[in-house]
Amino acid sequence: MTKTKKLTLSAMLTALSFALIMVSKLLPAPWTQGGYITLGSMVPIILVSIIIDTKWGLLAGFVFSLIQLMTDFYMPPATTTLSFIGVIMLDYVIAFTVLGLAGFFVKLMGNKPWAIPVSGTIVTGLRYMMHVLSGLLIWGAFADTDCVPVYALVYNGSYMIPEMIITTVVLALLTPKLTKKKDK
Repeated sequence: MTKTKKLTLSAMLTALSFALIMVSKLLPAPWTQGGYITLGSMVPIILVSIIIDTKWGLLAGFVFSLIQLMTDFYMPPATTTLSFIGVIMLDYVIAFTVLGLAGFFVKLMGNKPWAIPVSGTIVTGLRYMMHVLSGLLIWGAFADTDCVPVYALVYNGSYMIPEMIITTVVLALLTPKLTKKKDK
């Protein structure tokens, strides 16, 4: 695949991720400090990593994180510059960039057909961990409880666990097409 084709495919799939988020946002969301359940918006970024390679997947995830940051930024209860930067890094940059690691995990598992949905589960789990870490370090100020770890797990899990399930199911449904394409 030429560099131009890689760039075009990456750009199209990144745009598709954003479109899936925008369509999903038409429904009211109960999450006041961010987060929403989408129609598989992480799948296109994961596909960049699987179809092209991990480097391109990480780049697509990073670009997607910047788009998310520009269009969906929630002002954190950050009291210092460091905690403000922490939210940007954990809730946006790292959280979405890790989706690009899917191709690495597929190769690590020997390119087995089940590796595609499993890699999707792993990278969405990594994203979930970034949001939980951000919740522990910064967003815990919004907790209605003294048990901030539980708050961070439950709040972020309320949208990330359904996202993980949707992503895994969509990737499982796409696996026959993806593996057939690789065989050619």
